[in-house]
Amino acid sequence: MRDRSTGMEKRRKKIMILGASVYQVPLIRAAKEMGLDTLVASIPGDYPGFALADRVYYINTRDKEAILNVCQEEQIDGICTTGTDVAVSTIGYVCQRMGLPGLSEEAARRATDKAAMKEAFLSGGVSAAKFYKARTLEDVEWAAGQLGFPVVVKRVDSSGSRGITIVKEAEGLKEAYERALERSEKDYVLVEEMLSGTEIGVDGVVQNHQLVFFAPHEKFVYHSDKITIPAGHGFPYRGSQKVQRLLKKEMELAVKALGLNDCSVNADVFVDGERVWMIEMGGRTGATCIPELISMYYGFDFYKKILQNALGEALDFSSERRGVFCMAKLLMSPVDGTLTGVDQEGLDRLRKDGVEIALDYPVGHGVEAMQNGTTRIGHVVARAESVEELDQIVRRVYRCIRVDGVSLEELWER
Repeated sequence: MRDRSTGMEKRRKKIMILGASVYQVPLIRAAKEMGLDTLVASIPGDYPGFALADRVYYINTRDKEAILNVCQEEQIDGICTTGTDVAVSTIGYVCQRMGLPGLSEEAARRATDKAAMKEAFLSGGVSAAKFYKARTLEDVEWAAGQLGFPVVVKRVDSSGSRGITIVKEAEGLKEAYERALERSEKDYVLVEEMLSGTEIGVDGVVQNHQLVFFAPHEKFVYHSDKITIPAGHGFPYRGSQKVQRLLKKEMELAVKALGLNDCSVNADVFVDGERVWMIEMGGRTGATCIPELISMYYGFDFYKKILQNALGEALDFSSERRGVFCMAKLLMSPVDGTLTGVDQEGLDRLRKDGVEIALDYPVGHGVEAMQNGTTRIGHVVARAESVEELDQIVRRVYRCIRVDGVSLEELWER
């Protein structure tokens, strides 16, 4: 690119994107479309984002010093991610030390440690569940006694429902406590009262300490006895105007309590009648196709807004095209096995009808039984006005995918 006023080559802005998985691929593509010098950092692996980047750094996104060193050497203009909490602390660390737009190190800590988050919610007047921070099994048992069953025992540094267990009686506390500590980098867990109501999602954008974009949406989940797993989302959210005003108020309180700025936010919220309860809030955009759905419903490319925010550019959320009702669901398997067949012709017929279908793995690749939001095998995004309409589409997709020789439709019906 040449600056006509000087005749010199104009420097392309540099963006560092943390992560190269299926959740970061659309962000990387958007950065390339914007003409940004696109850097990607991730641990080595079979990640599709590597092939799209201008330069790749094989670094663990949790390694703050290593990422900072690269960012300083490259003199980046912005840093971001989407769909994962793992890299948020590193983003805060880099932004604060390099003076870049984005959340601070302390805000990132609050947004990635559920105990610190709940303490901030309590201080900031955010409506949320009663809770206790517990370091031992005895602490967990005491907390459950104070709250009364059922309770929720949570790992404090995870997302996608990992390390979270609903406990209905005292006998289940030990297993839930051990599960919450497993793979955690903290020596404590969170014990919360079990809230009732309908769980929804709310995404937004914070710039100049203000919530400048607010996007509530329906949330679809897979239920089991001990866990609720995010499965998908739908736009629009059909709550009353009063509920939507309350949601926005609680989002603004939560943003202020956590100290978030110049970042996207994603929250899980319970709605019970005309009351709302903040479950948790992250300092990044949600996963499960939320950016794609926001783009479809509001009529602009939300991935580009994420990048512009990370670069400190002014944001305009005006529609660039007509928005449509839309929904998405993750594709998951109920069993461990091997992907043995895909009816591409059947999937192509659905694609011709405007359905976006993405499969994460090729035939021959192993798949895991549904455990949390990361054990997906793909996703479906469609124009749909009801979850029943979406489920019909998902069922047709499952009919085209075989695990160990059996269609996923049949496996889910067993």
